[in-house]
Amino acid sequence: MASKELQLELETKANDLRKLQKDIAKNHEVRKKYTVQLGENELVLKELELLNDDANVYKLIGPVLVKQDLAEANANVRKRIDYISAELKRLDSTLNDMEEKQNSKKEGILKIQQRIQALQAGKAKA
Repeated sequence: MASKELQLELETKANDLRKLQKDIAKNHEVRKKYTVQLGENELVLKELELLNDDANVYKLIGPVLVKQDLAEANANVRKRIDYISAELKRLDSTLNDMEEKQNSKKEGILKIQQRIQALQAGKAKA
């Protein structure tokens, strides 16, 4: 394969790697948001568990506080925690896949660079 073709292949793979790295960074950002939300919801759940059964619980809906049943509030928070936990697992799985692809792309780039260096070394000897 000619040096120019290898150079083009190298650029293509480098661009793919950059795009993948951006996707990994996005995944980390989304993951961080979900982690914060999970912590907040777990805190709310602990607070709800401290309340008496006859305590008044209010939910903010837009600009209005609406009275909510304690059991219903508990159930809603638990559902949110389950959803966020599932999303975090999904993001972890996606992240692992992307990191494997990233490593494979890095190896591919390294091999092309070595081939280019070998070609250049061959030309230097000639």
